[in-house]
This record gives sequence, C-alpha cells and structure tokens, in this order.
Amino acid sequence: MRRIFAQARKELTQITRDRLALALALVLPLVLVLLLGNAIALTVTDLSMVVQDFDGSPQSRQLIDAFRSSLTFRVVSWRSDKPGEEALTSSVAKAVLVIPQHFGRDLERRRPTEVQVLVDATDANTAKLIQGYSAQITRAFAGGDFKPLVSPEIRLWYNPGRVSRKFYGPGMYVLGISMFPPLLAALAMSKEGEQKTILQVYVSSISAHEFLLGKILAFMVIAICESVLCMIALFTLFGLSLAGDPTPLIVATVLYAFCVGSFGTNIGARIPNQAAAIQVVALGGFLLVFLLSGLIFPVANIPAGLRWISNIIWGRYYIEIVRDALLQGGGWPAMWWRVLMIGVIGSFFYTLAWLRMRRMQVSA
Repeated sequence: MRRIFAQARKELTQITRDRLALALALVLPLVLVLLLGNAIALTVTDLSMVVQDFDGSPQSRQLIDAFRSSLTFRVVSWRSDKPGEEALTSSVAKAVLVIPQHFGRDLERRRPTEVQVLVDATDANTAKLIQGYSAQITRAFAGGDFKPLVSPEIRLWYNPGRVSRKFYGPGMYVLGISMFPPLLAALAMSKEGEQKTILQVYVSSISAHEFLLGKILAFMVIAICESVLCMIALFTLFGLSLAGDPTPLIVATVLYAFCVGSFGTNIGARIPNQAAAIQVVALGGFLLVFLLSGLIFPVANIPAGLRWISNIIWGRYYIEIVRDALLQGGGWPAMWWRVLMIGVIGSFFYTLAWLRMRRMQVSA
C-alpha cells in the first residue's frame, strides 16, 4: 500500500504543479454543468403563431385570447388576405391557427366544430409540442361542452414543474466526470510511453498492480473532487436535493471514479501517443456517454441495432443512479444492480490495463 500511495502522491503533485491541468480537472466540469445544464430545455416558449379568423365572432376572439395568454405561443400579426402557409415558408411563424366561418354559431348550437392548426414540422420535436399544447388549449377552451365520458386527472411526480435543468443537470454532471478524469489519466499514462519514461518503471521494483492502482487512485481523487464541486452546483443553482438514501450515490460515485480512472489509464497504456489517446477518450468518455446513456433521450428510443451498446456504457448506469438519488429516491432496491454494473465495467477496464502492463513483472 505504501508504494500505491507514493505513486498516487506523485501523480497528484505533478497535476497541482500544472495550473492548466488543474483547471482542466476542476473548473471545466463545473462550467460544463452550468452551461449545458441551463442551455438545454425540454419545454418551448414564445412560439410565433399566425391567426386567420374567418368568423370574427366573440367566441373566436375568446379562443384567440386563450392562445395569446399562453406562455407557449406568441400571436403575431398577419394579413388576412394572405395564405397562412406563407407565414410558415417565410419563417414568420411556427404555426397557423385557422378559425372557420360559423365557428361561434356552431358553439352556440352545441354542434361539433373544428379549428385547423398548421404546424412547421421541420423540427419534429417542436412540432409535436406545438400539437400537444394546441390540443390542450382548445380542450380547455371547450370546457364542459365537449367533455369526454372519462377524463384523466394527471399528477406529475418527481419534477412537477417539468423544469428541464432538473433533468439535464444530473446528466451534465455525469458527462463532466466521464470526460475529464479519464482524459487526464490517459494523457499522464500515454506521456510516459511517448517520452519513454515508462522504462524507469520497468526497471524498478514496483509491480504492475501497484503502479496502476497508484495512477488510478490519483485520478479517483480528482474525480471525487469534481463530483463534490458539481454536486454543490446542482444543490445550489439547480434546486436539487437528495430524495432518499444517499448511500447508493456515494458508493456509485467512488466506483465510477475508479471506472473512469481505469478507462483512461487503460487507453494511455495501450496508446503511447497523447493526441491519439485524446481522440479515443473523447469517443468513449464523451460521444458514447452523450448519445447512448439516456442523457438526452430515453435509451428505449435508440434504434435496436445500436441499443445493445448502451448496456456496456458505464455512464448510463451512473446517470440513472444520480437521477434516482436527486429526483426519485428509489435507493438500493432499485439501484443495486446499476451500482454493481459500474464496478464490473471498472474492473474490466482495470484488467485490460493490467494485462498490458504485466510484462513489467517478468523476471530476468
């Protein structure tokens, strides 16, 4: 253990002497959480809408006021003699509300009536939101006149305000820890191979296990420091708090720090070139975690041909653990196997690194 701690102390000393590396280790993950956690939003507001009212009745004006009072839509002026489709093609509006003639008369006579909403579906997700919000407003406007026989009473749990940053904040926290500690570990390891200083380790009495564990321990310390700083940001700036038993999160954080440290060390041991190591870590630590972990969209929405890859993406399991700890509070009964999977994947990366470095133990 003395050799392991000495190796870890040496790595930490080198990092603290390099101010740029220290900023990379601590400041950039926090910037990533604050920037992307607030920049990405699930809800849309201030969508421009054009209204073509061919009825001009008090009822049609009340419907227009219902859309105008919504936070989602912003009604913009449009000449009534111009086709509504031109508002979409000219990017003046994202939607067009068309109210037909006899709209008010049909409502007074309790007859079914329809209004048309033309939606710019260039952005499919925004188009679906416009469709859903328009349907909600018209149903609320109709009130009891067209009330169905069964009406659901919907209650939102865990994030009742549907605040996007409470969903994306934990994901960006995981993304930051997935990127920077393995990047520093890979650079430190590949630098030794690139500059041939690894030969000094080969002729020393330190074993492969001691050498690797010392390296990984140093970057585990960095990863845990990053997690503490980013978690403080989540608690203070994102309005999150612990929803249940924190021990699964604590254990998973330590294991995840070991996992990303082992991943970066394994890459650096196998690729003795810093530029190439950066590219591989960017692929695994950023691209795969960003796209295939459920950070942006549910894993179930990933095409079946690629979905299986998410089963071996370490960030997927940690994201689920963090969101559970900060939003749902399921605890060990719901999260135990995810914690286990992080440990298994981290052990796999460590084994690969050891298989690469064990030649240093070969006796003469």
